[in-house]
Amino acid sequence: MKSSRSRSRSKSNRNRSQGNQGGNVVNRVFDSSGPEGKVRGTPQQIIEKYNQLARDAQLSNDRVAAENFQQHAEHYTRMLAEAQREIEARREEQERQNRERQAERDRERAERQERDSSQQAAADHAAQPQPSADMREGESNLVETPESQPKPKPKRAPRRKPRPKPEASNDDQPGGDDAPKAAE
Repeated sequence: MKSSRSRSRSKSNRNRSQGNQGGNVVNRVFDSSGPEGKVRGTPQQIIEKYNQLARDAQLSNDRVAAENFQQHAEHYTRMLAEAQREIEARREEQERQNRERQAERDRERAERQERDSSQQAAADHAAQPQPSADMREGESNLVETPESQPKPKPKRAPRRKPRPKPEASNDDQPGGDDAPKAAE
């Protein structure tokens, strides 16, 4: 009986997990079964290896093997070119989306600034006293309250000149000459 560990390492599970990766073909490592055995590497490395094998086959006057190696190299060249086109298309799509997002942010920022400036202008306008048609220059349409009126200075009683005291003569006082004298 096989353990569950050996089943999870089977070749079919490896292939399925690599197939689901989808995206990055450019950097993925492939195992290519060519006419002279396996070639392992990224698509670019495999292309270079098959092109080298094709040159070697041409030098040894083996046109069939050279053509076979060139076909293998062409297969990986097409695969690499398609992956690069997809990458470029994704990059352009991301750039387009970034430009749209930036344009939207710019529009929102301009609207916000316009709204803020119009609110500021409205606040400034509201803060300024608005003259009415029946107001004259220098007048206010505010109701005057006792608190808002200037306080009057306390009035002082006018200074009076002291009255001259009438000099009393002895004749005017009752009782004779020495009237204010105390009782004896």
